[in-house]
Amino acid sequence: MILKIINSLLILTAVFMGIKQGTAMWMDKPEITAMFGKWGFSKTALMINGAITMVAAVLILFPKTFIWGNFLMAAGILLIICFQLQDRDFKGALIEIPFLLLNLLIIYLQHPLKQ
Repeated sequence: MILKIINSLLILTAVFMGIKQGTAMWMDKPEITAMFGKWGFSKTALMINGAITMVAAVLILFPKTFIWGNFLMAAGILLIICFQLQDRDFKGALIEIPFLLLNLLIIYLQHPLKQ
């Protein structure tokens, strides 16, 4: 019971973070645009990435799409880590690792409403 409550809080945290980051990409926030711009992302590509991030966050909420949502979110985080490592930005890559581990932990704990 306690584990389901903790997992529910972790899921809500991941969903909040996904929607927050997705919205920042979609709304073309300057710091996000600068980060992705140096990797060659156009405004359209950034908006698409933001939309995918927000959809992934919503998918996490439902048991039937839980794995797909986590997979998409983890793939997006891994993409950012790879670009940062390519730029030799180890600090930036290290900052992203807890978010990747959060998605992996949520997958391991499974959806709290799964039957």
